[in-house]
Amino acid sequence: MKIQRRMAFHFTYQLIFYALLILAITLVACILFFQNMTSNEIRRNFPVGALQQIAQEATYKGGTIQISPEWEKLIKEKGMWLQVVSAEGAVIYTVNTTPHYALPASYSIAQLLDIQETRTFETFAVHTQLNFSFQEPLLYMLGYQNSDLDQLVAWFDTYGQHGIVRSEEVPLLDQRLRQSGSYLQVINPESQIVQSIGDEAYVQKAYRPLDILAIQQSPSNYDTNIVTHRDQLSRMTWILYTTHAAGTPLKHPVMETATRALVWFAGLILLLALPISIWHGYRYGQPLILFAGWFDRMRKGQYDQVLTAKDVRKVFRRNGTLRISYRLYKEVIESFYQMTHQLTQTEKERERLEKAQAEWMSGISHDLRTPLATIQGYGYMLESLPEQWSHEEMRIMGATIREKGDYMLELISDFSLIHQLKQGDSIMKVREIDLIELVRCSVLKYVNDTMMSEYQFHYVGEECPLLIQADETWLLRLMDNLLSNAVKHNPPGVIITISVGRMNDMACIRVIDNGKGMDEETLHHLFNRYYRGTNTEESTEGSGLGMSIAKTIVEAHGGEIQVQSKVWQGTKIEILLPAYAKNPDVSRL
Repeated sequence: MKIQRRMAFHFTYQLIFYALLILAITLVACILFFQNMTSNEIRRNFPVGALQQIAQEATYKGGTIQISPEWEKLIKEKGMWLQVVSAEGAVIYTVNTTPHYALPASYSIAQLLDIQETRTFETFAVHTQLNFSFQEPLLYMLGYQNSDLDQLVAWFDTYGQHGIVRSEEVPLLDQRLRQSGSYLQVINPESQIVQSIGDEAYVQKAYRPLDILAIQQSPSNYDTNIVTHRDQLSRMTWILYTTHAAGTPLKHPVMETATRALVWFAGLILLLALPISIWHGYRYGQPLILFAGWFDRMRKGQYDQVLTAKDVRKVFRRNGTLRISYRLYKEVIESFYQMTHQLTQTEKERERLEKAQAEWMSGISHDLRTPLATIQGYGYMLESLPEQWSHEEMRIMGATIREKGDYMLELISDFSLIHQLKQGDSIMKVREIDLIELVRCSVLKYVNDTMMSEYQFHYVGEECPLLIQADETWLLRLMDNLLSNAVKHNPPGVIITISVGRMNDMACIRVIDNGKGMDEETLHHLFNRYYRGTNTEESTEGSGLGMSIAKTIVEAHGGEIQVQSKVWQGTKIEILLPAYAKNPDVSRL
C-alpha cells in the first residue's frame, strides 16, 4: 500500500474509531440515564407506577393481551397478581392468579365500583389502571396481600363498635400502635376526625385530604405509608399510618423503544463521521507526505534539499506564498528550512573535525612513537651486552628512559585531565579564594626558579584581596600552563608581564609577552587539542595540550579566555572569571 493511501487509511480508521467510541459512551450514558430515571419513577410510585408502565407497554392483538415476560417475572417475584378486565367485565388476561383461588373470572359493575372506591378486594389491596389505548377500554388490576391492611381490618373487628374504637379499648390499642410506630385516625363521612390514637409524631403532620391521596399514589415520596378501611354500615373510615421502609430500587425490565432510537442515532452519527474522517485523512495527510519525503532525503544525506521542485509547486504559489491547505504547517516548513541549514553547517563542521582529529592522531602517534623508540633502543642495548657499558653510560641510559617515560605519563595525564574537566562540577572542589594571592604565588615560583633566570617576569597587582569562587588546584594548573607556554615558545630575554585586577565586575588575569607571537592559522587553532602548530623550532617538551587544558579550566569556572597575537609582536592572553559582587577596592585594569 502506498504511503498516501496508508496515511489516509490511518487517519480514517482513527477518526472512525474515536467517533464510535464517543458514540458508544453516549449510548451507554443515555441508556443508564433513562434506565435510572424510569427505575426511580417506578420506585417512587410502586406499585401504581409499575401498573401504569404495564398498561402502556401492553399489546392487544386479536382480542389477546400480551405483556413483557419481564413484567410477569417481576409480578411473581413480588407475590402479586394481575388481571385485565374487558369492557364486558370478563377477565381476558391473568398473571400469577393460580395461588389465589378466590379471584373471580368476571366482575360485576358493583364489584368494580367497590374496588375502585375502596382499593381493596376481599383480603387484597388492589390498584387499578383504566387504559384507552385500544378499541375498547381495558381495566388493569394489580393486587397483593397487605399486612398493614390485614392488621387494620383485624383491629376494626376487635376494637370497633359503631365505626369507632370502643373507649375502654383505646389505651390498649394506643399502646400497640406506639410499639409499632403507627398512628390511627377515624374519619366520619363529613371528613372530620373523630378519633386519633397512636404515635403523636404523626399528629404534627396534619395531613390534608390530597396528601393522603398522594401517599397512596406515590408512597416512596413520603416517609409514611397509609392503608384505609371503610365501614359500610357506619360510613366511618379508618386510616392507619405506618413508617415507610425504603426497599431496594426497582429496575425497568424493558427499554426496547429507547434502545432502538439510540441505535438509529448511532447509525446516523457513523454515516456522518465516515465522510468527515476521509476528508480529514487527505486534508492532514498530504503535508505529512511531504515531510516524509524530506526525512527520506535527509536519510540519504541530502540535507540541502527540503522540497523537490514538484513539491515546491504544490506548496507555494507563484508569488512565493503558501497555499491555503499548507498554511497550518507554516512554522513547520520554516523550521525544516532552518534545520536544513544547520545540518549542512554541522556536516561541514564534522568533516573539519574529522580532518583535525586525523591530524591530531597523527601528531599524538608521533609524540608517543619517538620516546617509545628511544626506550626500546636502550632496552635492546642493555639486554644484549650489559657488561660492556660503564656505570656512567648506564646512568645516562636510565636517565633518558626515565625522561621519556615521564613525558609519556605527562601526555596521558593531560588526556585524562581534559576528560575530567569535561565532566563539569563533579571533580571540582570550589571554595572562596583570593585570586591576587594565587597569581602572585604562581609568578614567584617562576621568579625564584634558577632555570628561568634568562626570562624576565613582571607582576602587577594590588594588596587588597580579590575574592572568587574557584578550585585552587585547577587555577594553579591554569597559571602554570600559561607561564610555561610563554617560556617554552619564546627565546631567552623575553619579558613576561602578569597583571590581575577587576574589569567590568569580573576578575581579570592578563599574561603579556613580547616574544615571537603566532600567525593567524596557529592563533585560530590555539585551543583546538586536535591541532599542532607548524612551528618546528619550538621545543618538544610537554604534551602540546596546555592551552586546550587552560581553556577547559576557565570554562569550567564560568569564565572566558581571549588571545591576541601577531608574529614577532608578542602575545596577550586575557582571562575573565566571575567575582563577588562586593569586593574590597581592587585596582581596575
